[in-house]
Amino acid sequence: MVVEEEQNLENGGSVHVVKGESNFRNVVCGPVRWLKMLSSELHWSFVFGVVSLYGINQGLGGSLGRVATEYYMKDVQKVQPSESQALTAITKIPWIIKPLWGILTDVLPIFGFHRRPYFILAGVLGVVSLLFISLHSNLHLYLALLWMTISSAAMAIADVTIDACTAYNSIKHPSLASDMQSLCSLSSSIGALLGFFMSGILVHIVGSKGVFGLLTFPFALVSVVGIVFSEPHVPGFSYKQVNQKFTDAGKAMWRTMKCSDVWRPSLYMYISLTLGLNIHEGLFYWFTDSKDGPLFAQETVGFILSIGSIGSILGATLYQLVLKDHPFRGLCLWTQLLFALSGMLDLILVLRLNLKFGLPDYLFIVVDEIVSQMIGRLKWMPLLVLTSKLCPHGIEGTFFALLMSIDNAGLMTSSWLGGILLHVLKVTRTEFHNLWLAVLVRNVMRLLPLCFLFLVPKGDQNTFKLPDEIMGEESEDSENEKEGTRNLELASLVQAVDRR
Repeated sequence: MVVEEEQNLENGGSVHVVKGESNFRNVVCGPVRWLKMLSSELHWSFVFGVVSLYGINQGLGGSLGRVATEYYMKDVQKVQPSESQALTAITKIPWIIKPLWGILTDVLPIFGFHRRPYFILAGVLGVVSLLFISLHSNLHLYLALLWMTISSAAMAIADVTIDACTAYNSIKHPSLASDMQSLCSLSSSIGALLGFFMSGILVHIVGSKGVFGLLTFPFALVSVVGIVFSEPHVPGFSYKQVNQKFTDAGKAMWRTMKCSDVWRPSLYMYISLTLGLNIHEGLFYWFTDSKDGPLFAQETVGFILSIGSIGSILGATLYQLVLKDHPFRGLCLWTQLLFALSGMLDLILVLRLNLKFGLPDYLFIVVDEIVSQMIGRLKWMPLLVLTSKLCPHGIEGTFFALLMSIDNAGLMTSSWLGGILLHVLKVTRTEFHNLWLAVLVRNVMRLLPLCFLFLVPKGDQNTFKLPDEIMGEESEDSENEKEGTRNLELASLVQAVDRR
């Protein structure tokens, strides 16, 4: 896949630079030879870790978990759409505090290792939490929510740890930076496609709780990564340094955030995400339960989501080929407008207008999902590129995680506000008469971020940079190394956005 200078939003990680057509040819023409090359240059345990975490745990497991959670809240816990919307947003809190996990893995080794123990810890937490959900016959709603949040924390810890490994390797092997990004992106994309495709079938066969039980295997694999991962041992670490390192990192991030060139676009990104109200649970209940709706089966839901993943890939490709050189503000303007207009497809579906035009529900929802995911990715890309360019030298990884946590906070707020909207309009498990109004309000709210475009810099995506006093001085070689590191972080960001 072409490497972009972009990638997130979404759990983690973004994007863009692309050095990539040669890498794309390598992946297509000789995947085995390409993987062997990376294994010999970077160590096989790193390649195994990337495929296991990005592809199997986050891609495959994340997509399976998303569908299983929706059916679990609807069919097992039997909550209302607005309640499900608000409660599932709570499980994203561990991603909001992702900078904390990043600092811990950087400054606090366990038994002399910075990465391996955190992989093992994440795997154990994930297995235990999902087993409780899967095996408990009458688990209270709030206990289930607690265990879901713990499993989300496990995935966030594993995510930030593998991010740190890719960043480290990009500094040691800058010529392989784009290859590592290709590996991360391909693993995540293929895993997500397979996961969504299988999700509906598995929910139908073993139920949502059964799927949670199956998800213990991807987390067990994370612990295996921690056992076999190759990492130098750090003997004699002085734990007295930890407090000072935490303090220094906090001061550096605060000093940077006070710069208007940083907080203004960060505020816009939060506003843009918050005002794009998330009413997905209301639509999901209508798709699957309403007698006036399509009444999609579980297998159909999984297939539709897998098709949506293809739309996301198309959006990333279109951005790379056509839009990556356009100014930030202009691109944000047009993508936000298209984002609002794409929501009208949901309105047409809810009002059943597609049937009046002779378009069956199945065909229309497939088109709707592809278009929505493609435009959603186009909207995300410039924001992710901008995020990557707001990171000062020396604290790139931690500050990038901080900015992504702000975006995650916007997504969580969007879910809460969407849940409130569904509650106010009395959209319930059996009552959907006002769902069309909720969709219309959401579409109008998507236009409001246009009033805050003045917060976005006018600069070109390729030339925009922070003032020198914020970026810090550095040599040309260190700049190249930093760019390689950032590209890999961007790749993991795109995967995070996909998980959302």
